[in-house]
Amino acid sequence: MKLERIKVFIVDDHAIVREGLKAVLQIDPTLHVVGEAANGKQALQMVRSLSPNVVLMDLVMQVMDGIQATRQIVAQFSASRVLVLSSYPEQDLVERALASGATGYLLKHSASSDVLKAIHQVHKGAAFFSIPIARMLSALGAGSAPGKGSQAYTELTPRQRDVLRLIAEGNCNKEIATHLGISIKTVEKHRQELMARLNIHTIAGLTRYALAKGMVKSDRPKSEYDLAKQSIPVVPPAPSVRPPKRRAVA
Repeated sequence: MKLERIKVFIVDDHAIVREGLKAVLQIDPTLHVVGEAANGKQALQMVRSLSPNVVLMDLVMQVMDGIQATRQIVAQFSASRVLVLSSYPEQDLVERALASGATGYLLKHSASSDVLKAIHQVHKGAAFFSIPIARMLSALGAGSAPGKGSQAYTELTPRQRDVLRLIAEGNCNKEIATHLGISIKTVEKHRQELMARLNIHTIAGLTRYALAKGMVKSDRPKSEYDLAKQSIPVVPPAPSVRPPKRRAVA
């Protein structure tokens, strides 16, 4: 049986970054890089013809930046999901990217294994964030003032909370249905009701909300969301080695 591969499209204004990403993605036989672009405008033209499943999107680019490109790709091509891969962890950029419809946000210093995992998670409709981004989103949500969102949370049924938690843990509809012993159609109904009640209309938004509410279980050591709640150990810099001083020639 022929292996059905995930079609990935890379958008970055640095050729060396694109080459490096292609080398990383070749490790996984279930991934297939269908194209690449150096800016958002070029990406839009190529995504239209290539129909990738996942778009790896840089944010700071000339001609058209990643925020504008993400917004247009999400609006025009429902089959393509956007995973941001950026050097910048600033809150403003993260929030703008998620508001534009990005399903995940990775930092460029992420491990290769995280990049591969993130692509698979985003492809199946789950959100994925680098540890510092997940920590920041959790802190932002926890520090927000109580309001309609808090009231809506208390009105969620136990089953809706289960679905929300499983979404935040990176499960797709089929996996949630298996966990809860219900049909995929019922899961989809619960998800639609969650989005309507919480006024959140993206998986990334639901994941952020669940992070803020502390809904992700602490007994999942391999989850990036659990790791986000832990402090990252600081590795001391290696001691510098100074070259020996040369003797002055008389």
